[in-house]
Amino acid sequence: MTKQVQQLDRVIIRFAGDSGDGMQLTGDRFTQETASFGNDLSTLPNFPAEIRAPAGTLPGVSSFQLHFADHDIMTPGDAPNVLVAMNPAALKANLGDLPRGADLIANTDEFTKRNLSKVGYETNPLEDDSLSEFRVHAVPLTSLTVKALEDFEISKKDAERAKNMFALGLLSWLYNRPTEGTLRFLESKFAKKPEILKSNVAAFQAGWNYGETTEAFSVSYEIKPAVLPPGTYRNITGNLALSYGLIAGSRLSGRPLFLGSYPITPASDILHELSRHKKFGVRTFQAEDEIAGVGAALGAAFGGSLGVTTTSGPGMALKAETIGLGVSVELPLIVVDVQRAGPSTGMPTKTEQADLLQAMFGRNGESPVPVIAPRSPSDCFDAAIEAVRIATKYRTPVVLLSDGYLANGSEPWRLPEVSELPDITVADAAEPNGEDGAFLPFKRDPETLARPWAVPGTAGLEHRIGGIEKSDVDGNISYSPSNHDRMVRLRQAKIDGIANDIEPLEVDDPHDDTKVLVLGWGGTYGSIGAAVRRIRRAGGKVAQAHLRHLNPFPANLGEVLGRYDKVLVPEINLGQLALLLRGRFLVDVIGYNRVRGLPFKAEELAGVIQDVIDSD
Repeated sequence: MTKQVQQLDRVIIRFAGDSGDGMQLTGDRFTQETASFGNDLSTLPNFPAEIRAPAGTLPGVSSFQLHFADHDIMTPGDAPNVLVAMNPAALKANLGDLPRGADLIANTDEFTKRNLSKVGYETNPLEDDSLSEFRVHAVPLTSLTVKALEDFEISKKDAERAKNMFALGLLSWLYNRPTEGTLRFLESKFAKKPEILKSNVAAFQAGWNYGETTEAFSVSYEIKPAVLPPGTYRNITGNLALSYGLIAGSRLSGRPLFLGSYPITPASDILHELSRHKKFGVRTFQAEDEIAGVGAALGAAFGGSLGVTTTSGPGMALKAETIGLGVSVELPLIVVDVQRAGPSTGMPTKTEQADLLQAMFGRNGESPVPVIAPRSPSDCFDAAIEAVRIATKYRTPVVLLSDGYLANGSEPWRLPEVSELPDITVADAAEPNGEDGAFLPFKRDPETLARPWAVPGTAGLEHRIGGIEKSDVDGNISYSPSNHDRMVRLRQAKIDGIANDIEPLEVDDPHDDTKVLVLGWGGTYGSIGAAVRRIRRAGGKVAQAHLRHLNPFPANLGEVLGRYDKVLVPEINLGQLALLLRGRFLVDVIGYNRVRGLPFKAEELAGVIQDVIDSD
């Protein structure tokens, strides 16, 4: 059957089902094929917060949203054009996001009376006209899969599990996706289970064939590759990019990488990834708790390695005392906080930006640390290298603030040439630096105010280490009030001086008479950028700037804020950056704050920006 192929410039697909339905795998495979095809893309995986929520219930729904296009895009999309619902719970959990006229592909086999009652449906929505505003495609995905696999020597349960591959095959046909990568993936994943391999391949092909032959789908769609700057690209998640950035920073600085960490969602993937790279001199230590992890990392820094620890908000609280020790003894330490919704355990699989004040002030005493935040999944690579540069150059702990959306989301990443990366080599102290041949561990570099990095075992460089205050220059224990005041001010001055060593804040402002600036940080970059594009397409004037360095701020930030009549600061918290800006620059910024565990929608922010522009 020859079917019409319709051209689209973009589409947003959401796969949704029970946590055991393989929706993350399905979405990831569709994404990988889309990346290989050359589309620009952005993804939003959404995991259940409960490890084993009851099957078929709303808390157990897992989804994966993919936005792909033939042009540059910035977000995973506000709402899906296509929803694949594997059961009633998936439908009910996601129906509110589905716009009028969207396509709904529903697995009718799971819409049983029992499953409907689990989520409060009194009647079957596929049969009672309640979905009349959508284009509903009722497909018995489970039974079609079982029928396609009836000749294979596998159990019915294993056959039913392959329904996600049937759905993937159907969607791959519907949007003209390549298939070779998925087939290679299945061959690798099930290499030791040949019958399972054959059945999954058969299910995938059966889904493709169903799309070609059924009358339920009269049209397939094509989204041409995007025009991107030349280079070699790969699809990458934020956690993977951050891992690669840490390895690159290690090699560029000439320091072996040591990771001391305790697994915590959504940061655990960094530990998993770095453990695979021993050939690059990476050593990983899965500690018994958060405190042991950061302690081991700081000990590695004392020993001359690049010490790294990874965590999320609850772990940051536990690591606070050791980070303060790192401030006191002035050793380089990278602390990666992949933020999630809190407080306490909160919502482990949902994103938030609420750890900024904890990163800035969450330690006892005056203990300043630089704070850096990547803006997109691929930018996690560059942000990690920048964290290594600052930590090693200034001998200080650095907090790298990622978040759950960046960590799990993905986008195309152009692999940089090695020649494009910065040289951040740092030398060990090699000999005594005192006039009388003594070693002075707190004799500072006049430019950076950094103290020497003296590796234990170097002859003549013996010195005290520990959390009790040290005397300036000679490093002896000191309880002198005047010395403490001096050391506190020196440590603060060292961090403040970093402002002269970072790029000025860039402002995207195509007009000379713009009155409104939208200022963001972290993972809100894409949503803000997409909203700003909408305003400009409608003829509005708005400027955009995004902060990577949150402590210290770029040196020109005050001047930038002073250029505009109104400054809007959208944050996925209750106004933490806004609080800092008001206190530091006495600018009455306008906060827009939501803490729903999800990224902002571009349409939502565009409306807020327009309201600010229109207000007197």
